[in-house]
Amino acid sequence: MVSLISRLVVAAPASGHGKTTVSTGLMAALHSRGFAVAPFKVGPDYIDPGYHTLAAGRPGRNLDPVLCEEELIPSLFAHGAQGCDVAVIEGVMGLFDGQLGSRGFASTAHVARLLKAPLLLVVDVRHTSRSAAALVTGMDQFDPNISVAGVVLNQVGSARHEKEVREAIAELDIPVVGALPRKLTMEAPSRHLGLVPAAERDDAGIRAMGETVAQHLDLDAIMSLANGAQPLAGTPWDPSAVVTPPSPQRPRVAVAGGRAFTFRYPETDELLVAAGCDPVVFDPLNDATLPEDVSGLWLGGGFPEVHATELDANTSLLTDIRRQVIAGLPTVAECAGLLYLCQQMDGHEMAGALPLTARMGERLTMGYRSATSEADTLIGRIGETITGHEFHRTVISADRSANTEGGGTEHNDGSVTFASGMVADEDTRVQATSAWVLNGRPDGFATATLHASYLHVHWAGHPQLAQRFADAVHRHV
Repeated sequence: MVSLISRLVVAAPASGHGKTTVSTGLMAALHSRGFAVAPFKVGPDYIDPGYHTLAAGRPGRNLDPVLCEEELIPSLFAHGAQGCDVAVIEGVMGLFDGQLGSRGFASTAHVARLLKAPLLLVVDVRHTSRSAAALVTGMDQFDPNISVAGVVLNQVGSARHEKEVREAIAELDIPVVGALPRKLTMEAPSRHLGLVPAAERDDAGIRAMGETVAQHLDLDAIMSLANGAQPLAGTPWDPSAVVTPPSPQRPRVAVAGGRAFTFRYPETDELLVAAGCDPVVFDPLNDATLPEDVSGLWLGGGFPEVHATELDANTSLLTDIRRQVIAGLPTVAECAGLLYLCQQMDGHEMAGALPLTARMGERLTMGYRSATSEADTLIGRIGETITGHEFHRTVISADRSANTEGGGTEHNDGSVTFASGMVADEDTRVQATSAWVLNGRPDGFATATLHASYLHVHWAGHPQLAQRFADAVHRHV
């Protein structure tokens, strides 16, 4: 199959040049014009796709060759772009910045090559004028396999400043398709792990981005660039081709959502549905119990540390989750989900299903990880290695007061492994091990019915994990 969808990649020389502002604003502006826009983000980021979802009215999706392998990227793109007029792909970091030590693997440039997509380069020109053209030249010529199709100037100080930069770049025969002035108030606010998620804000800021982009950028010229994308071969990714329902039943899986749990790849839900499950979203901040008749629980990432007081106050839900998880409800908990299952987080009571406590740390832990299972668990198989991404500023430690046997080993980085621990609740005892070994370091907590870890995994890249979880959910019915 050959895809002819119009598309472009929004890139920059480095982080902080305005990729998210331009990408999100462009999606919103084109959507308001009546285009069906497919939004994408290069890399493992969850927050930017939340803004993209609001801007485009369709799920923001990630394209990450590390988490999903490069051969799958065109298919995942074709899947997410079905029925759309144009795709806008926001890059990550600087144009050529990818996985460390890999010569740019999974960089914006790498994904642009895989998608045969034109590049729209956003350049912050606050502290330069003609030198911006030299910067654009370097971005354009560094890799002979890609080229810059157009430029957006950001943080322009005056009409005179803009004219100087435009004339310099014009000498390169690369069009400048717009310029955003300084001191715009449409940037998204940030906090300790980056931007504030879109779920915690209204969409007024997104509309403002779209209106500003429509005012200052030449949308017709940008669409012309996108229309120049080469044909792209590839069959759309199909979740039903990689997982199957293990029974004719349709068991319900409770999926954490709301403002505290916003990190989830759309393909996760699609794989669960293809594997014969019905995801049911609940809000840990407001719902008194888990949804009725659920046979599985999926707790993704987010910011429970920001909402710890509200989560603590919802005691009925915490009690329900603790009871059902310890009783054997098949449960996957990634990062924020791991924290939520701890005894406490920064002094706030959590679900208490794990003999762990969590607190805010002093430094950020971030990066791709190679993860190996040391035992057969809910979703892991002994000796199997997968790839994921770690992104948190919290640390966990063994809760000495928890009702456990076997104990845990606490590591210098704050991770804890329970190689032979036992979690006890009345008559229930569950044999536990670490969820993964991440680059030689134990992480998380796992049993035959529970997998709790800091690691974020894109299940489209490892569909066997989705299948195993769905198998356990069907058995639990």
